Amino acid sequence: MKVGILLPQTGELATRDNVLYIGKEAEKEGLDSVWVFERLLWPVKPQTPYGGVPNAPIPVEYQSVLDPLETLTYVAGNTERISLGTSIIDMFFHNPVTLARRFATLDVLSGGRVIAGLGIGWSKDEYDAAGMPFRQKGARADEYMQVLKRIWTDDVVEFKGQFYDIPASKIGPKPMQKPHPPILLGAYSPKTFPRIVKYADGWIPIAGFVPLEQQEQAINALRESARKANRDPSDIRIVVLTYPNLLDSSSTSSSNQQRLPLTGTIDQIGNDVEQIKAIGAEHIIFGYAFSPIGRDLKKMMEITKQLARFAK
Repeated sequence: MKVGILLPQTGELATRDNVLYIGKEAEKEGLDSVWVFERLLWPVKPQTPYGGVPNAPIPVEYQSVLDPLETLTYVAGNTERISLGTSIIDMFFHNPVTLARRFATLDVLSGGRVIAGLGIGWSKDEYDAAGMPFRQKGARADEYMQVLKRIWTDDVVEFKGQFYDIPASKIGPKPMQKPHPPILLGAYSPKTFPRIVKYADGWIPIAGFVPLEQQEQAINALRESARKANRDPSDIRIVVLTYPNLLDSSSTSSSNQQRLPLTGTIDQIGNDVEQIKAIGAEHIIFGYAFSPIGRDLKKMMEITKQLARFAK
């Protein structure tokens, strides 16, 4: 199983030196990928509950977030081989032609290292700021992904849809990866599985909030959707995003049945990593943006190296 790490992209730690340190250390230590995510703003009076939980506070780290593609471009210019992933970019906050060209440009300049993780977002405040209606998200996403693929693969791009209209045009550059960079969808609802099967190369679930057995059931449901659509289930990539919560042994007196996944000692979290691999994930991402570990870059790398052993 491949291993990636989220870059220090939020809050006070989101500095040039810190991004460069993690990017270069990740490559030097043999990790497979570095990742970024996207937040437009931190609403003072949110219209949408965070994570769907009423009154749940939105992390203060979202008050300042480096732009995802600019951050990856900076890392690309200072590394040679490590993959550059977005987990995720909210596609509707960008014009599809502009976003397609930005991804393609990064893929060309990085030598074909881009992984395009996309989502549709959850915050009505961000939709309002982006000038997007907070409805028909599924139909718009289906169309958006078709537009991206055409821009990346067609010599002459033409599209007439309900939401997007592109006159017959030459649009370049084309990505270095053929037919295009891997497209992964970050989503929480099984309702999105047919979209993943039809338009994407894989799925980015977040592990840790539900039992891993439930995560396995979701992966199996996605694969069943692929079978029903006459697509090889093994073609669907599973890239799992995690936020390890490391505790010392004195804090883990409760039984494993009461323990949340990805919480506990290195060995307990490592066992979870092994289980994530066993249920079919081909890539795991470790993030520390909301953890005390995230304030210590060297510890971030050390913990990631320890957990990476369980993924191999």
